[in-house]
Amino acid sequence: MKIRLLMLSALLLAGCASEPEKTVVPEKNTPLTQAPPSKVNDAWSLFTEDAASHYGVDEKLISAIISVESGGNPTVTSRSNAVGLMQIKASTAGRAVYRTQGRHGQPTSSELRDPAKNIDIGAAYLKLLQDSELAGIRNPLTMRYATIVSYANGAGALLRTFSRNRDRAIAMINSMSPEEFYQHVQDKHPAAQAPRYLWKVTTAYRTIG
Repeated sequence: MKIRLLMLSALLLAGCASEPEKTVVPEKNTPLTQAPPSKVNDAWSLFTEDAASHYGVDEKLISAIISVESGGNPTVTSRSNAVGLMQIKASTAGRAVYRTQGRHGQPTSSELRDPAKNIDIGAAYLKLLQDSELAGIRNPLTMRYATIVSYANGAGALLRTFSRNRDRAIAMINSMSPEEFYQHVQDKHPAAQAPRYLWKVTTAYRTIG
Protein backbone atom coordinates (compact mmCIF):
# COMPACT_ATOMS: atom_id res chain seq x y z
CA MET A 1 0.00 0.00 0.00
CA LYS A 2 2.81 2.44 0.89
CA ILE A 3 4.55 1.73 -2.42
CA ARG A 4 1.35 2.41 -4.36
CA LEU A 5 0.76 5.67 -2.55
CA LEU A 6 4.34 6.78 -3.18
CA MET A 7 3.94 6.03 -6.89
CA LEU A 8 0.65 7.91 -6.93
CA SER A 9 2.32 10.91 -5.33
CA ALA A 10 5.15 10.80 -7.85
CA LEU A 11 2.74 10.80 -10.78
CA LEU A 12 0.77 13.67 -9.30
CA LEU A 13 3.93 15.68 -8.78
CA ALA A 14 5.07 14.98 -12.33
CA GLY A 15 1.73 16.12 -13.67
CA CYS A 16 1.51 19.23 -11.50
CA ALA A 17 5.08 20.47 -11.72
CA SER A 18 4.53 23.17 -14.33
CA GLU A 19 0.80 24.07 -14.16
CA PRO A 20 -0.95 22.79 -11.07
CA GLU A 21 -4.47 23.68 -12.18
CA LYS A 22 -4.60 22.78 -15.88
CA THR A 23 -2.21 21.47 -18.47
CA VAL A 24 -3.15 21.63 -22.14
CA VAL A 25 -1.49 19.03 -24.33
CA PRO A 26 -1.03 19.49 -28.10
CA GLU A 27 -3.69 16.96 -29.04
CA LYS A 28 -5.79 14.21 -27.57
CA ASN A 29 -3.96 10.97 -26.68
CA THR A 30 -0.60 12.73 -26.33
CA PRO A 31 0.29 12.05 -22.68
CA LEU A 32 2.32 14.63 -20.81
CA THR A 33 4.00 11.98 -18.67
CA GLN A 34 5.52 8.81 -20.06
CA ALA A 35 4.99 6.42 -17.16
CA PRO A 36 4.85 2.78 -18.32
CA PRO A 37 1.33 1.28 -18.37
CA SER A 38 2.18 -1.06 -15.49
CA LYS A 39 3.23 1.91 -13.33
CA VAL A 40 0.09 3.82 -14.25
CA ASN A 41 -1.96 0.74 -13.36
CA ASP A 42 -0.28 0.41 -9.97
CA ALA A 43 -0.58 4.11 -9.18
CA TRP A 44 -4.33 4.34 -9.78
CA SER A 45 -5.39 0.80 -8.84
CA LEU A 46 -7.16 1.99 -5.68
CA PHE A 47 -9.71 3.67 -7.96
CA THR A 48 -9.66 1.34 -10.98
CA GLU A 49 -10.37 -1.69 -8.80
CA ASP A 50 -13.45 -0.07 -7.32
CA ALA A 51 -14.75 1.18 -10.66
CA ALA A 52 -14.14 -2.12 -12.44
CA SER A 53 -15.92 -4.04 -9.69
CA HIS A 54 -18.83 -1.62 -9.52
CA TYR A 55 -19.53 -1.55 -13.26
CA GLY A 56 -18.36 -5.03 -14.19
CA VAL A 57 -15.73 -3.92 -16.68
CA ASP A 58 -12.14 -5.02 -17.23
CA GLU A 59 -9.79 -3.22 -14.82
CA LYS A 60 -6.82 -3.71 -17.14
CA LEU A 61 -8.76 -2.02 -19.94
CA ILE A 62 -9.42 0.99 -17.72
CA SER A 63 -5.72 1.23 -16.87
CA ALA A 64 -4.64 0.80 -20.50
CA ILE A 65 -6.95 3.62 -21.57
CA ILE A 66 -5.60 5.85 -18.80
CA SER A 67 -2.05 5.12 -19.92
CA VAL A 68 -2.76 6.05 -23.54
CA GLU A 69 -5.11 8.95 -22.89
CA SER A 70 -3.19 10.84 -20.22
CA GLY A 71 -0.07 8.93 -19.26
CA GLY A 72 -1.47 8.87 -15.72
CA ASN A 73 -1.62 12.67 -15.40
CA PRO A 74 -4.98 13.76 -13.88
CA THR A 75 -4.53 17.45 -14.81
CA VAL A 76 -4.38 17.02 -18.59
CA THR A 77 -6.97 18.81 -20.72
CA SER A 78 -6.93 18.42 -24.49
CA ARG A 79 -7.68 21.14 -27.03
CA SER A 80 -11.09 19.54 -27.52
CA ASN A 81 -11.79 19.78 -23.77
CA ALA A 82 -11.28 16.12 -22.92
CA VAL A 83 -10.29 16.16 -19.25
CA GLY A 84 -8.31 14.09 -16.81
CA LEU A 85 -7.02 10.55 -16.57
CA MET A 86 -9.46 9.00 -19.04
CA GLN A 87 -9.85 12.19 -21.11
CA ILE A 88 -13.59 12.49 -20.59
CA LYS A 89 -15.55 15.02 -22.63
CA ALA A 90 -18.23 16.41 -20.35
CA SER A 91 -20.65 17.18 -23.18
CA THR A 92 -20.55 13.69 -24.70
CA ALA A 93 -19.38 10.78 -22.51
CA GLY A 94 -19.98 12.72 -19.30
CA ARG A 95 -23.50 13.72 -20.28
CA ALA A 96 -24.32 10.19 -21.50
CA VAL A 97 -23.23 8.67 -18.19
CA TYR A 98 -25.17 11.23 -16.19
CA ARG A 99 -28.28 10.48 -18.25
CA THR A 100 -28.06 6.72 -17.64
CA GLN A 101 -27.62 7.41 -13.92
CA GLY A 102 -30.75 9.56 -13.87
CA ARG A 103 -28.80 12.78 -13.37
CA HIS A 104 -29.23 16.06 -15.21
CA GLY A 105 -26.53 18.07 -16.95
CA GLN A 106 -22.91 17.03 -17.16
CA PRO A 107 -19.82 16.83 -14.95
CA THR A 108 -17.75 19.96 -14.40
CA SER A 109 -14.10 20.24 -15.41
CA SER A 110 -13.20 20.32 -11.73
CA GLU A 111 -15.01 17.03 -11.15
CA LEU A 112 -13.31 15.45 -14.15
CA ARG A 113 -9.90 16.42 -12.79
CA ASP A 114 -10.73 14.44 -9.65
CA PRO A 115 -9.09 11.03 -10.31
CA ALA A 116 -11.76 8.98 -8.53
CA LYS A 117 -14.66 10.72 -10.31
CA ASN A 118 -12.91 10.65 -13.67
CA ILE A 119 -12.23 6.93 -13.47
CA ASP A 120 -15.76 6.24 -12.25
CA ILE A 121 -17.30 8.13 -15.18
CA GLY A 122 -14.88 6.53 -17.65
CA ALA A 123 -15.69 3.03 -16.41
CA ALA A 124 -19.40 3.80 -16.50
CA TYR A 125 -19.03 4.92 -20.11
CA LEU A 126 -17.23 1.69 -21.04
CA LYS A 127 -20.11 -0.26 -19.51
CA LEU A 128 -22.62 1.92 -21.37
CA LEU A 129 -20.93 1.19 -24.69
CA GLN A 130 -20.85 -2.55 -24.05
CA ASP A 131 -24.45 -2.74 -22.87
CA SER A 132 -25.98 -0.55 -25.55
CA GLU A 133 -24.44 0.02 -28.99
CA LEU A 134 -22.05 -2.95 -28.78
CA ALA A 135 -24.50 -5.33 -27.10
CA GLY A 136 -24.63 -8.68 -28.86
CA ILE A 137 -20.93 -9.03 -29.69
CA ARG A 138 -20.20 -12.53 -28.47
CA ASN A 139 -16.43 -12.93 -28.47
CA PRO A 140 -14.85 -11.28 -25.40
CA LEU A 141 -11.68 -10.28 -27.26
CA THR A 142 -13.67 -8.79 -30.15
CA MET A 143 -15.77 -6.93 -27.58
CA ARG A 144 -12.61 -5.49 -26.05
CA TYR A 145 -11.35 -4.33 -29.43
CA ALA A 146 -14.76 -2.84 -30.29
CA THR A 147 -14.94 -1.07 -26.93
CA ILE A 148 -11.50 0.48 -27.41
CA VAL A 149 -12.35 1.83 -30.86
CA SER A 150 -15.76 3.06 -29.72
CA TYR A 151 -14.30 4.82 -26.69
CA ALA A 152 -12.15 6.97 -28.94
CA ASN A 153 -14.33 7.45 -32.02
CA GLY A 154 -17.85 6.37 -31.13
CA ALA A 155 -19.69 3.09 -31.62
CA GLY A 156 -21.75 4.45 -34.50
CA ALA A 157 -18.72 5.14 -36.65
CA LEU A 158 -17.44 1.62 -36.00
CA LEU A 159 -20.72 -0.15 -36.73
CA ARG A 160 -21.24 1.81 -39.95
CA THR A 161 -18.05 0.29 -41.34
CA PHE A 162 -20.07 -2.94 -41.43
CA SER A 163 -23.65 -1.79 -42.07
CA ARG A 164 -25.99 1.09 -41.35
CA ASN A 165 -28.31 -1.48 -39.81
CA ARG A 166 -27.10 -2.14 -36.27
CA ASP A 167 -28.33 -5.75 -36.05
CA ARG A 168 -26.70 -6.61 -39.36
CA ALA A 169 -23.45 -4.94 -38.26
CA ILE A 170 -23.38 -6.98 -35.03
CA ALA A 171 -24.07 -10.16 -37.00
CA MET A 172 -21.20 -9.38 -39.36
CA ILE A 173 -18.88 -8.74 -36.43
CA ASN A 174 -19.89 -12.07 -34.88
CA SER A 175 -19.02 -13.84 -38.13
CA MET A 176 -15.40 -12.67 -37.77
CA SER A 177 -12.57 -13.86 -35.60
CA PRO A 178 -11.03 -11.26 -33.27
CA GLU A 179 -8.04 -11.07 -35.59
CA GLU A 180 -10.27 -10.42 -38.61
CA PHE A 181 -12.14 -7.72 -36.70
CA TYR A 182 -8.88 -6.06 -35.67
CA GLN A 183 -7.72 -6.02 -39.30
CA HIS A 184 -11.08 -4.67 -40.44
CA VAL A 185 -10.59 -1.66 -38.17
CA GLN A 186 -7.10 -1.16 -39.57
CA ASP A 187 -8.39 -1.25 -43.14
CA LYS A 188 -11.88 0.23 -43.04
CA HIS A 189 -12.32 2.70 -40.19
CA PRO A 190 -12.72 6.23 -41.63
CA ALA A 191 -10.91 7.93 -38.73
CA ALA A 192 -7.14 7.75 -39.11
CA GLN A 193 -6.84 7.84 -35.34
CA ALA A 194 -8.86 4.66 -34.78
CA PRO A 195 -6.34 2.03 -35.95
CA ARG A 196 -3.53 3.76 -34.05
CA TYR A 197 -5.62 4.06 -30.92
CA LEU A 198 -6.62 0.39 -31.04
CA TRP A 199 -2.97 -0.59 -31.40
CA LYS A 200 -1.81 1.72 -28.58
CA VAL A 201 -4.40 0.60 -26.04
CA THR A 202 -4.01 -3.07 -26.98
CA THR A 203 -0.23 -2.80 -26.57
CA ALA A 204 -0.63 -1.06 -23.20
CA TYR A 205 -3.14 -3.72 -22.12
CA ARG A 206 -0.69 -6.50 -22.86
CA THR A 207 2.07 -4.91 -20.76
CA ILE A 208 -0.09 -4.69 -17.63
CA GLY A 209 0.38 -7.69 -15.38
